[in-house]
Amino acid sequence: MGGLSYIIRFLSNIKGGWNMRIITDPVVIVKSYNNNIVSVKMNGVERILFSKGIGFGKKSGDKIEKDTQVEKIFVIEDEDNLRSFEQVIENVDEEFLMLCEKMITYIANELKEDLDEKIHVALVDHLNYVVKRLSNKEIIENPFIMEIKALYPIEYTLAEKVAETLLNEINVYIPEGEIGYIALHIHSARNSGKVSNTLKSTYLINSIVEYVEQQIEVKIDKTSLDYARFLTHLRFAIKRILLNTLIKNDFIKEIKSKYRLSYKIAKGVSKILIRQLEKNVGEDEIAYLAMHIERFRIATIET
Repeated sequence: MGGLSYIIRFLSNIKGGWNMRIITDPVVIVKSYNNNIVSVKMNGVERILFSKGIGFGKKSGDKIEKDTQVEKIFVIEDEDNLRSFEQVIENVDEEFLMLCEKMITYIANELKEDLDEKIHVALVDHLNYVVKRLSNKEIIENPFIMEIKALYPIEYTLAEKVAETLLNEINVYIPEGEIGYIALHIHSARNSGKVSNTLKSTYLINSIVEYVEQQIEVKIDKTSLDYARFLTHLRFAIKRILLNTLIKNDFIKEIKSKYRLSYKIAKGVSKILIRQLEKNVGEDEIAYLAMHIERFRIATIET
């Protein structure tokens, strides 16, 4: 089974809390983590239960009785992920962990998707670290914020909701750059938990944008529609290149002839892609890049 198997449906408002789920049969506790979290065997599968006081005074082998109400149930199948989650439980305040799980549930419900189980480790640990840093006035700059907003608008909107909740619930203001990093964690949870690949792709795109800016000798307007289109094209171009998927461009000759400088810059972009992805970049792909670069050049000339 890929990702999490959510059993409970929740309210769409994070602050509103969770819908309650009633355990229809007695279950045996495998491990009691703290007052609010236990793991049990349910239908032959070990599941993690969240609910206020459910683990109070409980130990392995004790029963959770029939008709007990719980707030959240989920599965972490990978043993390494489970061990990491147990470390998170030990290091994160119980109330904050419960709040994080509410936010994860909200995100999954809004997306109408199962999220990779690593989100229970990666996002919770990240948020815990962010809150501690911000309380010490330590802010990390995010050089990719404009790219993240353009490439992952849905995830960024959800990250803004997370930031709003943290402000309302624990009075911690999350700045824009930090919201961007939260968005990356959400995006990675939609893509098998590959946050390192997401960051690598974002860094690569940022490097390409900087290269193009240097070549056309102007700062690109990162609020423009042309910029958003370029980022979207790069995002899918990287996917195509990694998957060896060809794209057809019937106007290569015309583009080479009419947009000579832009095509030359696009060739430079292709060298960056080849170096970073260790994959060949075809002329069709380069021609499409040249078309986008030409739009930036025209905008520069017009201004």
